[in-house]
Amino acid sequence: MMNQENTVHPEQQESFLKNLVTFAKDHHAQHWEGKFGDFLEKILPGDPYGVARTSHQYIWDMIRWSRTEDADGNPQCKLFQDELFGVDESISRVMDYFKAAAAGSEVGRRLLLLLGPPSGGKSTLVILLKRGLEEYSYTDAGAMYGIAGCPVHESPLHLVPHTLRPGFRDTYGVEISGELCPFCRSRLENEYEGDFMRMPVERIFISEAGRSGIGTYAPHDPTTADLADLVGSVDLSKVAEYGDEGDPRAWSWSGAVYAASRGMLEMIEILKVKREFLYLLLTLTQEKNVKVSRFPLIYLDETILAHTNLAEFRKFLQESENEALLDRMVIIQVPYTLNYKDEARIYRKLISSAAPAFREVHLDPHVLHAAAVFATLTRLQDGEEKEADLTRRLRIHANEEVEGFNRGDGERMKQRAPDEGLAGVSPRFVINALSNAIIQSDSKSLTTMDVLLALKDAIENDARIDPKKKRKWVDYLVLARKNFYNRWVKEDVYKALFVSFEQEAQDLLDKYLDEVEASLDSRPVRDPITNEERKPDERFLRTVEETIHITDSGKQSFRQEVVRKAMGAFKRGEKFTLDSHALLHEAVQQYLFEQRRDVLRLVSSTTRPDEEVRQKISVVEQRLVQEYGYDAHSAREALNYVTTLLAQE
Repeated sequence: MMNQENTVHPEQQESFLKNLVTFAKDHHAQHWEGKFGDFLEKILPGDPYGVARTSHQYIWDMIRWSRTEDADGNPQCKLFQDELFGVDESISRVMDYFKAAAAGSEVGRRLLLLLGPPSGGKSTLVILLKRGLEEYSYTDAGAMYGIAGCPVHESPLHLVPHTLRPGFRDTYGVEISGELCPFCRSRLENEYEGDFMRMPVERIFISEAGRSGIGTYAPHDPTTADLADLVGSVDLSKVAEYGDEGDPRAWSWSGAVYAASRGMLEMIEILKVKREFLYLLLTLTQEKNVKVSRFPLIYLDETILAHTNLAEFRKFLQESENEALLDRMVIIQVPYTLNYKDEARIYRKLISSAAPAFREVHLDPHVLHAAAVFATLTRLQDGEEKEADLTRRLRIHANEEVEGFNRGDGERMKQRAPDEGLAGVSPRFVINALSNAIIQSDSKSLTTMDVLLALKDAIENDARIDPKKKRKWVDYLVLARKNFYNRWVKEDVYKALFVSFEQEAQDLLDKYLDEVEASLDSRPVRDPITNEERKPDERFLRTVEETIHITDSGKQSFRQEVVRKAMGAFKRGEKFTLDSHALLHEAVQQYLFEQRRDVLRLVSSTTRPDEEVRQKISVVEQRLVQEYGYDAHSAREALNYVTTLLAQE
């Protein structure tokens, strides 16, 4: 019997089929073909710049076409915003490369190399650029034209003789770069008797599968790798037909550099290839041509985007003869993210594309963030820091408000430790551990503790990790539980227990602020009920402050800072809320929690609860499920866990 969730609804099916038909019609309508004379008359005058664009200009235009603005008005590239998280700086540098190359700078004569640890997003970034090019080529703005039947889909403008190109520039305001490929030159002479106005032209569309505008090369055994994979070779089956190995029609134009012409060539693990491959690629990047036997130089305009891992790059650096090659590359690092919130988004994306059996398992609301905290801790530069220092660093990297630090401290931390994020646990390691936990689980529900234990098991059973690192990583799991998960789960349970928690917290914050201002001004406070004046409640102030370990000697400076922030919010026309001051936020919550500690113990730890207590437990569990992302199993586990924490305090 078919699962109800997987049943195809007729309305959805009809809507999807209509979308397919519309898509097919739109794509068919965009095709164009004609003679070169028709192209000059009908196509070229409408967009001379678009027709004459280089590959770098085309890719940069595609990136600009895909840009949107976020809620704050900041530019974002929709290519990446739902797929790549925590690597904004790397993406920005990639876009800067294309911007500079499109402007005609020397950057355009450099090979772009993405460098980073495994599973860090390098391949995904390239894939997204390729998909963007494919989509863009079907738009009016991305219209691209080539000589029909050309193996390198070259620009029709190559047909314009050199003697007429200055006049073309004066007429249309664009420069023509490039030469006819040997294949088209042969066709022009043999089929059209030199009449280039009759050469066929068509609109071309970028397609990796169709080997049009995108080429991909992945190295196999370096000892047997052949340059023919890049530049082709003689097609012996056609030599007999044309009688000459030097005839362009007898050449196999199947090399990756020909497929990539007018677009992008992706080189996977580029530093594993032979040095002769690198020299060919770097010459192609710098001179825009390749040399193969029997033919003159073949002009190819394409962007070469390569990626490799750190181990291969470090090995490459050790060989002095590679210095000249390095000088002709633009190297952009793509590290792991150090923002645990972005890391959790990566896991969520990976899970969403997993098998249905995995997606159906419920994860409590802190599973991914707790795992992400552990992963990012392993990526920080080794040091002898205390737990509290590591916790602060992690929160700063996550752009959280940390007392005594500001946003600029995060940037300074990155500058002091530029290698952070280039090693440590990969997202794949965490997802593998999560998958194992799902497989071994008897229920359709996983708690944060289940996943932390699964990560511990993965660390201890991984033979690649040395014992010292294993101990440190297990310590990071403990830190993730103690300094992050414990706080999150206690907050959820307390909020679920008290319906008016948020309002009580805000009222308490307002009361604290009133008492502090009166204390600093040495003035009385008017009681809102009796209307009588009294001294500021110093006992109340100290009780709140002591929950976050503010000493008696430090209370004055803390209170002054709170008032400064409150005044700043007032001047900006904003309300001073719990989110306005991170440390005070924690103090207010802790104060309320302490007031309710006995009630929580009564609700969650009674061995044999009576009907009234059982009802209270049920209400708390329901709120955890309905408002905080738990299911019945994880809600019960959360209550039991918090009860255990309280017993230990």
